[in-house]
Amino acid sequence: RGQAAAPVRPYADETKEQRDTRMAWWREARFGMFVHWGLYSVLEGEWKDVELQAPKLAEWIMHGAQIPLEDYELLCDAFNPVKFDADEWVRMAKDAGMKYIVITTKHHEGFALWPSEAGEYNVVKRTPFKRDILGELAAACKKYDVRLCFYHSIMDWHHPDYLPRLKWDTRPAEDADFSRYVTYLKAQLKELIVGYDPAILWFDGEWEKTWTHEMGLDLYDYVRSLKPDIIINNRVDKGRDGMAGLHDPAMYAGDFGTPEKEVPATGLPGYDWESCITMNHHWGWHKNDKDYKSSQDLIRMLVDIVSKGGNLLLNIGPKPDGTFPQESVERLAAIGQWMKVNGESIYGTSASPFAKLEWGRCTQKAVDGDTVLYLHVFEAPEDGMLKVDGLKNEILAASLLAGQQMLTTERCDTGVVVLLPKQLPDAINTVVVLKIKGQPQVETTEKEQ
Repeated sequence: RGQAAAPVRPYADETKEQRDTRMAWWREARFGMFVHWGLYSVLEGEWKDVELQAPKLAEWIMHGAQIPLEDYELLCDAFNPVKFDADEWVRMAKDAGMKYIVITTKHHEGFALWPSEAGEYNVVKRTPFKRDILGELAAACKKYDVRLCFYHSIMDWHHPDYLPRLKWDTRPAEDADFSRYVTYLKAQLKELIVGYDPAILWFDGEWEKTWTHEMGLDLYDYVRSLKPDIIINNRVDKGRDGMAGLHDPAMYAGDFGTPEKEVPATGLPGYDWESCITMNHHWGWHKNDKDYKSSQDLIRMLVDIVSKGGNLLLNIGPKPDGTFPQESVERLAAIGQWMKVNGESIYGTSASPFAKLEWGRCTQKAVDGDTVLYLHVFEAPEDGMLKVDGLKNEILAASLLAGQQMLTTERCDTGVVVLLPKQLPDAINTVVVLKIKGQPQVETTEKEQ
């Protein structure tokens, strides 16, 4: 099968209804936690006197500092996160309003966070910690009704059969067999699926030439054969188009696009997508990276993403002792406080019918043939007149989501005006609930053209 012709797609007989059923919980969730944790966390972003620049720090430090394999393996002896508490991790995610957790089962370094039978390089066989991190997380996720999902790297700097080798890797490569590595990869994935029943497999490291489009199709098919209702990201194949996250979904395997550290300007219309975002500059723990996004920025980013039809996967890089950085803990709590009041405007909503709103964003939900518009007010107009330009529908009701205070609306030449109270309940983002008759009928204004 060449890439010039449309390939035979795995699970091609899946109907739209079947796909919608499989994707339903994920589309409803809108908000999840990413966790990057591994041997690299022990180094905290530093290696001897090597000066490194992002992104070659943290989880990429083996590559960035060109650490020899025999030296890097010694980190196993130092990986002993005695303060790791799966219950606390999942509770913080739950309290923040997150519906799923995606944790790095194995990052590019090749080290596994479960007692893998396919190899020795894992937390139980090689570290003093000797606990099944994924097993403990699975139990906590079940307790708090949060879906457990797994990130798994296709690229592997440790495995003797993975190619290409890192340039400074001194191991002879003549006997390496990439097909043997793929067998190992599948063996580990089978352990993960059978042993822990993840809701998502989130692949990465697919960009090297040794990993082909045909391999991506095969791996997607293999994973779905083990668990037909699992959701798989598009990095299983070659179709993510760099950091933008999506490239010709008709040609490539994968159920959703993966923009990285960015939000598509207009979303990815017609396709499921999820922006993965760091709180600071790194995915893994880096003790000197204190440049965290504010709670306001993160709350508004979540709303911005959902208003464009996507999900937010917000990252945490746990410390070597197993705790979350205090800056992350504080931001999760602030997001959770906002979500506790306003979660209705996030969960199960779809993209805004408006091209642009000067004062904020909009999400929407169909209810009994009519529509609820959630108007997210970032910057309240000084005169208290919230203009919803282009809206033609009959207004059934308007209120504040927080406190349910009823609001007055007026029709104007350009659309609808909602009269806001002088004091809004939330300076970061006050949500106005606007119930309208039928499906949104929006006329594009001159400003948006």
